[in-house]
Amino acid sequence: MSKRFFTLLSLLIAFSIQLRADYTTLIKEAGTSKDFPGANYVAIFDSTQVNMEPTGLSHVNNKQLIKILSDKGALDKRIVKFSYEPLSALVKIKEVKIYRNNGTVEDVDISKNVYDYPAPARMIYWGAREKMVNIGHLEVGDAIYISMYRKGYTYALLQSDDEQYIPPMRGHFYDIVPFYAAYPIMEKVYAVRFPKEKKMQYKVFHGEADIDLKEDDSTKEYSFSMKNLLPIQRENHMVDLSDIAPKVLLSTSPDWEAKSLWFYGVNEDYGSFNSTSEIDKKIKEILVGAKSEQDTIARLTHWVADEIRYSGISMGEGEGYTLHTGDMTFTDRCGVCKDKAGMLVAMLRAVGFESYPAMTMAGSRIEDIPADQFNHSVTVVKRRNGKYELLDPTWVPFVRELWSSAEQQQNYLMGLPNGADLMITPISNPENHLFNIQGQSEISKDGTYKGRMIINAEGQSDAAIRRSFVKNFIQNWRPTIEKYILNIAPQAIITGVEYNKNPYNHQEEAMILTISYEIPDYALVTDDEIIFTPVSCNNFMKRVMTHLYISTREKEKKYAFKDRCSRLVNISETITLPFGKKIISKRPESTGNKLNSYSSELKIQDQTVSLSQHIKLGKRVYESSDYPSFKDVVDAQKAYSKPITIKR
Repeated sequence: MSKRFFTLLSLLIAFSIQLRADYTTLIKEAGTSKDFPGANYVAIFDSTQVNMEPTGLSHVNNKQLIKILSDKGALDKRIVKFSYEPLSALVKIKEVKIYRNNGTVEDVDISKNVYDYPAPARMIYWGAREKMVNIGHLEVGDAIYISMYRKGYTYALLQSDDEQYIPPMRGHFYDIVPFYAAYPIMEKVYAVRFPKEKKMQYKVFHGEADIDLKEDDSTKEYSFSMKNLLPIQRENHMVDLSDIAPKVLLSTSPDWEAKSLWFYGVNEDYGSFNSTSEIDKKIKEILVGAKSEQDTIARLTHWVADEIRYSGISMGEGEGYTLHTGDMTFTDRCGVCKDKAGMLVAMLRAVGFESYPAMTMAGSRIEDIPADQFNHSVTVVKRRNGKYELLDPTWVPFVRELWSSAEQQQNYLMGLPNGADLMITPISNPENHLFNIQGQSEISKDGTYKGRMIINAEGQSDAAIRRSFVKNFIQNWRPTIEKYILNIAPQAIITGVEYNKNPYNHQEEAMILTISYEIPDYALVTDDEIIFTPVSCNNFMKRVMTHLYISTREKEKKYAFKDRCSRLVNISETITLPFGKKIISKRPESTGNKLNSYSSELKIQDQTVSLSQHIKLGKRVYESSDYPSFKDVVDAQKAYSKPITIKR
């Protein structure tokens, strides 16, 4: 669509919203699917007005006008849902209209077509609900207008009456406003009016907004607007959309130290970390034979990780930001991340450690505006050397680490008595996540490939292998391991599988796995040549090497991208042949840089082929500028999954 068209349309939008006029002409001028290729509907406008009271209580009015562009869009918008927590937010549907493409306007009877029901839940059962608006039959060219009112926030569950809608950090306000969606938005406006004595800080990320400030004797109002917002084209394994898409963050909290002090105080006041005689008794059992400070911390962390099931039940007042008491979590043997973190804090304090909870954001970045950009809670313990160590009992069940390196390069905020600033977890050395494959095999004249592989690992690589056991019934252990070979060749015969006697004993033993196999008709053997793909390199145990799932077809990446974890991979195999003198196939010998590197060797001597690969990948989250070396390393490793030709 032309820039002039968008300018005229924006003026029409602003004028019509202001006068609350009939939107028929505006809808007609909004264009069709030809103007928005691939879109099923378009938001002509999305307007939000927030009014903040001195207590922090906020009243939100939102109006949207959405035009249907395709049959799928008509199907998708037959119903519209709004999620909310009834003890912390109130939602009312004020008005719904359908502007038909023939020029008629229909009012949707909200007394009959709005439904309120428990939201589907899995693992977390806090009483969330949904309001569903039954729009009904729609056609291409129709538009729906929805006016909605919300009071409160979506952070926690509190008590009754209007008090329940006041945010836990009383007197303060924050919001995270995404200026992006999976569909086009022609104009989005967000305005917040707040008491003049409040100091509101804000920042626009990944885009430019028109910003307006209005004020009178008692209030100020900031207004942010953006136009012509199109869906962002996703890239393979790119970072979260919130890390790269336009958004506005606002907060009246002065800094992260204030948020840290609040988080510390609210849980100390609640008594979240008090121990009991039952907890003390269990601690004594866990620590029998503990040899050191590190051993004590490890035993307690792994007990909470392995023995407290992840399942959230509401404790009532304070749910969502207050950690359950140690007594409640210990008795129920379940809780969400914050409750597992609190259980570990209680146990560590019971044996004399200085320990506190921390908030973090799993999956995306926290911007440096003290809004509540958190979705996960962990534990910190102060070591005897005075340094704090991060522990995560939620992410390390049956993992040899105490802090999951799948969370490296992740922001966090500790709740300390003297306050803390926002911090970031360090990069984990690739050597901490070693993955070794050692193979020895032989090829017969009839093409049978017979061999044995020994696999050992550490860190997150160990955890990936161990999940085949601890996430399965015992009777499925061997079949699950056999699939690693059967996925390469369905005709394979597994002649032996050996593994740790007790895969659950993750604290003391790294995983060692041995697979013996025989694959008829795997290699092509003629009078003059042998063609085969080494089993060790043929996407064997690909689930451990998650970098192989990241597409490298793109020549370059526009956005940052992420893998599961940093890692070091060593693959070696010797293959005895019925004959052979010369390797025809060439393979990359080395590539990469200091961050991501690859080296290999492929040779033949006395009818034995020897190969080795060494892959180092240095991060979990990569900048787009890291992609060339990452691509070169991954492509080099993948080259070994193609057949090798040996000549007499």
